[in-house]
Amino acid sequence: MATATATASSLKLKPIGERVIVQRLGSAEKSRGGLYLPDSAQEKPQEGIVIAVGTGRLLKDGKVIPLSVKAGDRIIFGKYSGDDILAIVT
Repeated sequence: MATATATASSLKLKPIGERVIVQRLGSAEKSRGGLYLPDSAQEKPQEGIVIAVGTGRLLKDGKVIPLSVKAGDRIIFGKYSGDDILAIVT
């Protein structure tokens, strides 16, 4: 899984195999007590929207099992999973 910072229309990446591209949803700027948090103190959100999905898992016999998620699904993922991709829009 990769997380992206660009919008779906500007993203020109296509995941391969069982990979997905996810756009993280924004994190809270305020703490529960009402204090505003700087960007460095905010945790990365673990929730996002699926932007693109690969073809699926390839089995040893050559069959492809499609993924259970599709573009537009809202998902929750592991805190340290995936790779960050910073898309450059020109």
